[in-house]
This record gives sequence, C-alpha cells and structure tokens, in this order.
Amino acid sequence: MADDPARTLALLWRVEQPAGTRGPRRGLVLDDVVAHATALADAGGADGLAGLTVRALAKDLGVAPMTLYTYVPGRDDLADLVVDAAYAAMARRDTTGRPWRERLTAVAEENRALHRDHPWTARVDPGRPVLGPGETAKYEHELAAFDELAESAGLDDVDRDAALTFLLDVTRAAALVEQQSADGSHGAAWWAARAPVLAQVLDPGRYPRAVRVGAAAGAAQDSARDPDRAWRFGLARALDGLAALIS
Repeated sequence: MADDPARTLALLWRVEQPAGTRGPRRGLVLDDVVAHATALADAGGADGLAGLTVRALAKDLGVAPMTLYTYVPGRDDLADLVVDAAYAAMARRDTTGRPWRERLTAVAEENRALHRDHPWTARVDPGRPVLGPGETAKYEHELAAFDELAESAGLDDVDRDAALTFLLDVTRAAALVEQQSADGSHGAAWWAARAPVLAQVLDPGRYPRAVRVGAAAGAAQDSARDPDRAWRFGLARALDGLAALIS
C-alpha cells in the first residue's frame, strides 16, 4: 500500500501541487510514463503488475530511476496509476434503457475483455480500490446498469453494491481460470498422449458418469474445458440468481 494516500490521490486525479513543492521536471509527461508502465505490465502477463518496478520502467524509458521519482514517488503509486489508467481506457457500452439482463451482460463482458487485454487486472485486490478517476467512472457506469434491477427488486444502495460485487467476482474468477490454461497445452494433442492408458484404466462400469459425461464434453469441446462455453453458461446462471431478487 502506498505510504502517502493523499499524495497518491493527487497524482491519480492530477491535482496541481501547491506552490513551493517539488514537481516533475521537464522532459516526460506523466501520462506517457503510465502508458509505458502499462505496456511493461502487459508484457509480464498475469503477474505483470506485481513485477513492475520503477527501475525497470526507467530502463524502458531510457532515464535514470531518480528522474522517475520526480513523477511517481514510489512503486505503489505507479501501480495505482497503471490500474486506474486501465479502468479509464476500458470500453463501456451505452445500454441506457435496455433490459437489465442485457445491461449486466454488457458489464460482465466489458470486464472480461479488460482481464483479457490486461491479465494482471484479474489479480488486483478488489478490497483496496485505487479511487482514481478511471475507477470512479467504471463504478458509476456499472452501478447505473443495475438501475432497473434495483428498482424492480427494491434493492437499497448496499445491496446494489453487493450485486455488482457478485457479478464482478464471477467475471474475475472466470478470467483467472482461463489464464491457467491460456497456453492451450490441454488440447487434442494433450489428450491423445494420455488416451491409451486412460482406455485401459477408465472402467465404464465403475465410473459410469465420469466416463460418459467426460467423453461427451470432451468430444463437444475438444478439451476438458471450453472457456467460452463455461463463461456463457456461468454468466447466464449468475444472472438467473440475480433475477431471483425480483421475486
């Protein structure tokens, strides 16, 4: 956690520093620094943000690390800026006036796209919001998607927030599972290498459901798991669960 929350928030919201305090030197623009840091984090995959350092960023920019400290006081401040920038840049559909399921589906799909574009966002601690303009705009947009559901179900503000948290947690969990098999190493070739032994040991009489259902799912998906199918099925069931609030 950053050691000076007020300083970090001032950076996030681009609040001008009081006269007499040290500000950034000429030569770099903070938004450009954040863009380079985001690219470095993306290059690191799911663990990219955890591995992001001021020293590595300085090397990428071709400046001395001490130069960057006049823009971003520390590594935690840098991480917050990168997270908020990703939230600010993510696509947001205008679903005003659309049915609530369509609006919530859009929110979930937008966050799934965010986690695919920036895998490290799925590992950002949701209990420690950065509270910047990007995250605030994201939160406002997503809460608005719940207007119709909240009115129909009589949700108060706390339950509306809980419903959004549930939807985002479902999306984040799906993203994390997808990242674990993102290299495609468990496809047809992986199963073909194991098929001869499995044919000997998997007795349909002893494991009737496992053999029958596993074979059907594997044939349909060409793998033990199809991330897109699992996502569609899971999201639909999550929305069904929220629909129960109305009745």
